[in-house]
Amino acid sequence: MFNGDNVSVADNQQERLDAEWIVGFVDGEGCFHVSINKMSEMSIGWQVLPEFRVVQHQRDEQILLRLKEYFGFGNVVVNHGDRKEFRVRGLDNLNKLIKFFEKYPLKTSKHKNFELFSKILNLMNNNEHLTMEGLQKIANLASKMNRQVVRHLESSETIRRNPTIVG
Repeated sequence: MFNGDNVSVADNQQERLDAEWIVGFVDGEGCFHVSINKMSEMSIGWQVLPEFRVVQHQRDEQILLRLKEYFGFGNVVVNHGDRKEFRVRGLDNLNKLIKFFEKYPLKTSKHKNFELFSKILNLMNNNEHLTMEGLQKIANLASKMNRQVVRHLESSETIRRNPTIVG
């Protein structure tokens, strides 16, 4: 848009990172993800790993660093090849992120994934991921995120498996 001598472009919008801009950016580029990994060292043999990420080409790494600066947590790491990601793990930081998106809701279908992700974090906050029953609840919720397909584990356990669950 042209407004007098002032030209408004995407780069200028990124310079003034604010909550509403972040919501729009995450609606387009963000991902709430939960993987469930078989891990014998864990008390019930499974690890639940929730994470939030935003992936960009390495040429746009600066915006990922700005997200990290805005939130005050998370990491910018290599995603794959020439892509980088802003990634948030750990319940404390993910709970802060949940509060942000509750205050500034997502506008697209990604909001449904956010709601499922929030329910999973709530279960984890209550240590339900440390029981087989709670793990099953989490697996069922995770299977509905990002249009995943539910599959059964080969073992006799009742946990359901989807592409986000690594066995």
